[in-house]
Amino acid sequence: MKARVRSSGGDSRLSVRKTKAEKDPNQPKRPPSAFFVFMEGFRKDYKEKHPDVKQVSVVGKAGGAEWKSLSDAEKAPFVAKAEKLKAEYNKKMVAYNNPQAGGQEASGDSDKSKSEVNDEADGSEADE
Repeated sequence: MKARVRSSGGDSRLSVRKTKAEKDPNQPKRPPSAFFVFMEGFRKDYKEKHPDVKQVSVVGKAGGAEWKSLSDAEKAPFVAKAEKLKAEYNKKMVAYNNPQAGGQEASGDSDKSKSEVNDEADGSEADE
């Protein structure tokens, strides 16, 4: 990570500003919460009933008010869908964080690195 050092006038302290780390485009997106699952359908319904409203904030406020007015039983389908999406996300994250874990166990490879395995195959194993 790069850091930029700035001095602030006569102050003897230096402030360090870190640049934002780049995100991996292959990393799975986080799943939506139950509220956002609810809002997907609510936005469509609201736009059909109120086609003249163009402001996002108005739709968001109406959705928030509607969500608050729902009972736990009415929220249950949205919560269940959000939990299902979260479970799928967790599986994708395990696969993303350990890309070789599934294939390595199935093929019977040991915990040795590829270079150590290649050294043994060549017959020139080094003592450690």
